[in-house]
Amino acid sequence: MSKSSAGIDLAPGGILLPETAVSRAVDRLATWVGEIASLLWAVLVLVIVVQVVARYAFGQGSIMMEELQWHLYAIGFMLGMGFTEVQGRNVRIDVLAERFAPRTRQWIELVGIGALLLPFTLVVIWFAIPFFWSSFTLHEVSSAAGGLPYRWFLKSFIVSAFALLALVAFGRLTRVLAALSAGAASAPRH
Repeated sequence: MSKSSAGIDLAPGGILLPETAVSRAVDRLATWVGEIASLLWAVLVLVIVVQVVARYAFGQGSIMMEELQWHLYAIGFMLGMGFTEVQGRNVRIDVLAERFAPRTRQWIELVGIGALLLPFTLVVIWFAIPFFWSSFTLHEVSSAAGGLPYRWFLKSFIVSAFALLALVAFGRLTRVLAALSAGAASAPRH
């Protein structure tokens, strides 16, 4: 995100959003998780290289290494969702919004977060908890011979990643509400 001359973040689409105590704390957490998760991409590349060398140089494939690849990819992707939102690097369609007034864009952001993003994350968490818990209590393992054990570990990241995304959405919501309330306070009253 870029900063305006007043030190207020310019969110995607050029929306002015002041920081709040909640957004600062949540953004710090999401950035920390995102930085840690970014290390998984280096590990993933290493696992892929080892798997390719083992298969083509030595004729030894490994189901466990194959599954480890998609586990690392899934974990990295899921943990990166919150970080992507904090950094404003998510896919947005601003073709129409860029023509709107800043206050209209703030209202669109409010509706998008409050009616779409937050409810979506909560629904995913609602269904992911029993999905994870069932896997954990059944001690679910890979159905492939020689596959990875502890399938529940991978499924736990669905819950944690969407919980982090919900926190990030809430933090951003506090910023939008602060911007709207600041705009309402400065608007002339008739």
